[in-house]
Parts: sequence; structure tokens; C-alpha cells
Amino acid sequence: MTAEAIDRTAGETERTPLRRAVILGSITLAQTLYGMTFLMVAVVLPQIQGSLSATQDQISWVVTLNILATAIMTPVAGWLSAKFGWRNVMLFCMAGFTVVTVLCGMAQSLEALVFYRVLQGGLGAPITPIGNAVILDVYPKHQHGTATAIYGMGVVVGPIIGPIFGGALSEIYDWRASFWLIVPIAIVALGVLWLCLTDGGRDKRVRFDWTGFLALSVAVTCLQLILDRGNRADWFDSREIVVEAAIGGLAFYVFVVHSLTTRFPFLNPRHLRDRNYSVGLVIVFIYGMLNYTPMVLLPPMLKDLMDYPDSIIGFLIACRGAGAVVGFFLAIWVGKADPRIGLTLGFLLQALSGLLMMRFDINVTNAEIAVTSLLQGVSVGLIWVPLIVATFATLDRRFLSESTAVLHLLRNLGSSIFIAASVTVLIRSGQRSHAQLTEFITPFNEILKLPEAPSFWSIDNLTGLAAVGGEIDRQAAMIGYLNAFALFTLASLVVLPLIFLVRVPKDGGKA
Repeated sequence: MTAEAIDRTAGETERTPLRRAVILGSITLAQTLYGMTFLMVAVVLPQIQGSLSATQDQISWVVTLNILATAIMTPVAGWLSAKFGWRNVMLFCMAGFTVVTVLCGMAQSLEALVFYRVLQGGLGAPITPIGNAVILDVYPKHQHGTATAIYGMGVVVGPIIGPIFGGALSEIYDWRASFWLIVPIAIVALGVLWLCLTDGGRDKRVRFDWTGFLALSVAVTCLQLILDRGNRADWFDSREIVVEAAIGGLAFYVFVVHSLTTRFPFLNPRHLRDRNYSVGLVIVFIYGMLNYTPMVLLPPMLKDLMDYPDSIIGFLIACRGAGAVVGFFLAIWVGKADPRIGLTLGFLLQALSGLLMMRFDINVTNAEIAVTSLLQGVSVGLIWVPLIVATFATLDRRFLSESTAVLHLLRNLGSSIFIAASVTVLIRSGQRSHAQLTEFITPFNEILKLPEAPSFWSIDNLTGLAAVGGEIDRQAAMIGYLNAFALFTLASLVVLPLIFLVRVPKDGGKA
């Protein structure tokens, strides 16, 4: 037995079940708090805009630059843990995240808030991949399914409960309270991590590749700017988008060539030789595409087209969180068999929820929306656990930090790309449908003269024309949402053939 193996065995014997459970709980809590900040700010954004006297373009940077900082710092987690160890990085990031969250609530200007949000995203980004790596290392392989299921609740439930509590507190107090809600719980998580988390993940052989890091950072930055501003700037008809695409493409080319030729690349492409890991990266990218998109599309649809109150929207979104909890517990049971079963069931449930959303109309009921949200939550839980277990089943533990960083980077990129694509489909198809519907509003349309037609739908006066125009706006927008839901359904089905490329471990899938 090698010295490294002896140290690992000794470390595992020191980790009692209680200590492992406390580490898992504290890391899950930290991830939940970090996840809450993603969509929580989206709910209070109108209030922030009015409070800080910002324009629509200016206020969007509060969300955009936070996502950008997260995307850039996520792959750095592997090098940070190899250089400073899991314990030091987790404690520093959690402490910094807590302090910056306080500063976000105290910000008196837009510039200050944007700056603090960048720090919040950058400091919080390593929590997810390093936490994932710590859990996979602390627990033996036969318990990876259960541990990943519990940790996955923090990954998925955080962005769901964030908008609910953030929106409620902003209505009772103001938008600053939504940030301060996180602080006391974050202090508790930091204290538990300081007491229980042991060191690990160090690798003196790892060197920091500045060329690869800077090239990847520029590429990701340009991609995020294109996705955020593309629809507003009319995509490649804008010189800004063309320049950003050219710079991003060149930076990504430099990153790929450099990674394949240097001895110590920033992200080692040799890990892609592992079949399960390579297939898992593709699947997690599509999983990221499907994860947050409904939470971005449903609230504005319910608010703008059907005039739902915020409290009802929050309840309907919370159904997804309840489904996610059920899905994670089901995944523990399903995970005892072939992990491909859980993946297949999960994506089929996603497709089913997409088909149900494609049948929505202006008169959709609360029950129909709640059922689709519940199905999406269950599918998220069913997918996440077998996906993580299968992806890392055959990969050397020494590469956990770096490999999990890449996995979460692709998950975030998948979300950004697909949300932008869905919004583009929503707007463009809505505009096209609006133009087609207006062709039927003529004095020669006998339907408008039928007794069954609403009396206020008259084209003989301005009031009637305004009523007809408003209804056309609603119906055209609804068609746009349905087309976006169709894209969601298609993505859920496209991934199914990839699942059969996953190699089942020889021990029957228990790894």
C-alpha cells in the first residue's frame, strides 16, 4: 500500500458518520445560500431600479456581471483547492461571500451594488465545485448516491426558494432585506465549516496556467455579453455583438490550442479520455439548459399575461422545489440500480412537463401550472444524483476538484445559452405572430360582427381598437411562450440517446 493510500485510509477512519453528516449539512447549507442569490435578485430588480434611479440597460448589469464572475471563477476552483486546500478555500470564500452580501444590502449607488455583486459571484463560485468534490471524497463510493442527493437539494432548491423569500421580504420591508436574510444563516454555516471541515485536495504538482485562464475568461466574458445583450442589440446586426463574437472566438481558439500543447494546462483535456466523464459533461450541459429556463419564463408569463399576484406565482414556483425534494429521495432508491434508469426517467419527465406547457393557454389553471412545476422538480432530482455518480464513477479522485469545476462551469453556461435562446424564440415568434394576427382585424372580418364577440371588441372607435389590440398582444405573446416551451421539450428528448453511452461500473452501478 502506498503512503498516499495509507493517509487516505487513515483520514476516512477519522470521519465518523456524524462528522460526515455535519460536513454534508454545512456544505449543503452554504450551497443553498449561494444558490438563493441567483434568482432572488431578479425578483427585486424593479425595486432596486427605482431605488437607485437606474435605467433598464444599467440595472441588467446587477445580474449579468454576477453570472459572469461566477462563470469565470468556477474553473479556478480546481487550482485554488490544489494550492491552498479545500478547508482554506471554503472558509475564505464563505467568509467573503457573507461580508459582500452585507455590503450588497448597504449599497447606496448602482456602481457600488454592481461591484459587490461581482465579488459575490466570484467568491461564491468555488463553493459549488469544491463542495461537490469534498462530499465525493468524504463519503465512500457506495454512499455517493445518498450524499449527492442531499447536496443536490442545495444546488437546486436554493434558486427556487430565493425568489419566494426575497419577494416577500421586499414587499414587507425593501430590497435590502432580501440580502440581509442570508447573512445570519451564512454565519452559522461558516462556523460549522470551521469546526468540522478537514483539509484535503492539495496537489503540489498543479501549476497555474495564466495563459489558459485569461483566454478562457475572455471567451466566457464575451459569450455572456453576447447572450445578455444580443436580443436587445439585434444580434449580429450590431457591431458590438460582432466584435464580441470575434474576440471571444479568438480567445477560445487560443485556449483550446494552448490546452492541447502545454504541459500543465489550466483545464486538463486528458480527463476527457474517461468515457463516463466526457458523456457526463455533455449531459450536464443539457441539464443546465433545462434547469432554470422554466423559472425564468413562467413568472413573467403569469404576471404580464394573466395578472397573477406575486404570492401565487411564488407558491407555484415552490411546487418545483417540493418536487425536487421528492425527486432526490427517489433518486436514492433508483440509484441502487443502473444509473441510466434514473437519467432516462428524469429526462422523460422533463419532456412530459414540456408537452404539458405546450398546451397552456390564457385560461390555464393553477393546478395545471402546479403539476408541471412538480414534474420538473421531480425530474431534476432524478437526473442529478445518477448523473454525478455516473460521471465520476471511473475518474481518479485526485482530479475531483478540477473535474467538478468544469462540470459546474458547463452547467452554468448551458443555463445562460438556453435562457437567451428561449427568450429570443419568445420575442421573435411573438412579434411574427402579432403581425399575422393583425391581418384579421379588418372591416371585412365577419367574426367581429357576431353577437358572441365581446361588445368592447369594436373597430369602429378608438376604445374598441385598443381592446382588440391588447388582446392580440396577449395572444401573440402566449404563442411566443408556447414556442419557447416547444424548444424546451425538444432539448429534453435530444439528450436521451446520449444516456446509453454511459458505462455502468462493474460493481453493478453502486459506485
